[in-house]
Amino acid sequence: MVRETKRERMARIAAAYEADAAGLPEVDAAMPADDLDETEDESAAPAPTAGPIDIEIEAEASAERLDAALARRIPSLSRSRLKALIGEGRVTLDGTLVTDASRKINASARIVVDLPAPAAAKPEPEDIPLDIVHEDDDVVVLMKPAGLVVHPGAGNASGTLVNALLHHCKGSLSGIGGVERPGIVHRLDKDTSGLMVVAKTDRAHKSLAAQFADHGRTGPLERAYHAVVWGVPKYMEGTITTQIGRDPRNRQAMAAVKSGGREAITHFRVIETFGAPRPGAKIREAEAGPVASLVECSLETGRTHQIRVHMAEIGHPLLGDDLYGSGFRTKLDKLERIAPEAAEALKALNRQALHAFLLAFAHPARAKKVMRFEAEMPADMERLVEALRTLD
Repeated sequence: MVRETKRERMARIAAAYEADAAGLPEVDAAMPADDLDETEDESAAPAPTAGPIDIEIEAEASAERLDAALARRIPSLSRSRLKALIGEGRVTLDGTLVTDASRKINASARIVVDLPAPAAAKPEPEDIPLDIVHEDDDVVVLMKPAGLVVHPGAGNASGTLVNALLHHCKGSLSGIGGVERPGIVHRLDKDTSGLMVVAKTDRAHKSLAAQFADHGRTGPLERAYHAVVWGVPKYMEGTITTQIGRDPRNRQAMAAVKSGGREAITHFRVIETFGAPRPGAKIREAEAGPVASLVECSLETGRTHQIRVHMAEIGHPLLGDDLYGSGFRTKLDKLERIAPEAAEALKALNRQALHAFLLAFAHPARAKKVMRFEAEMPADMERLVEALRTLD
């Protein structure tokens, strides 16, 4: 008998998942698809770019205030921001400059908003504690806690990891990422905890960026995560390959799509199950009622919310993930009935159960030296896992 190789086995498992992909939605090819490595929360509607925004009021529209009409038609800009633009003389109504936000407009009116380019705010150093795992002249490796935004952005002008790094490194950070993202080579979601590497020099930034772009295909880069997911996947290990793009049905989320997205590849392995036979059991008893699993995920690409999207796509969203697991309220109800301690731990977690526990890369200044770091699960996730173990 010919023995199946690991590559052949993984290909076979991946093919089984791909066979179920026929029902995926398509996404507009013009829709921006973020190529961000576990990027910050991209939940807000995309902001319009600088320049004129031309709006024609519908023929059947009722008379309404100018600022109200604009707020409904440009949802990414707040009403107060629109009032300010009107007051600054950046809005015309049927070709005439208007500075009164309360001006009534009628059906078929034409409004043009001249949106100025945003001025990049320079982040300031802030004395925010950092959990430094390793530091030398080229890099900083740290543990990012859940709840900490990586760099300033809309709604997060301060209190970010970048603000903390500016204070800690005293200006010794790579400038390649620009004024808002000094030293930042890759990112984690706000509510994802785990290991990150930061570049202190431009040379380090270029080396690390090349390694992340390669995704470990030809080099030593490794990234692995622990995730707690609802239920138990059909296969105890496998590879999920889809395209990921903005969800055409919900602009606040990403989704696996048939076309118009970017290739995303996630490898997973079930480490432990809760309320079901352990991995390797020949028969999974239906009456065992598997509640959740601890899964190790490794990335071959780095798309926005990739692990969260992929695990939800195969029917096993992360515990605590309100964006991609909102349909699993019945599972939470079951957990509250059979394991109130675990349900309480999940409520206390108050985030998706995802932790970047492994990071390895070639040192930027010493290419033959592979730096490898592992981080224990944070206390909030550990409490959840320990509570789930009481189900076995």
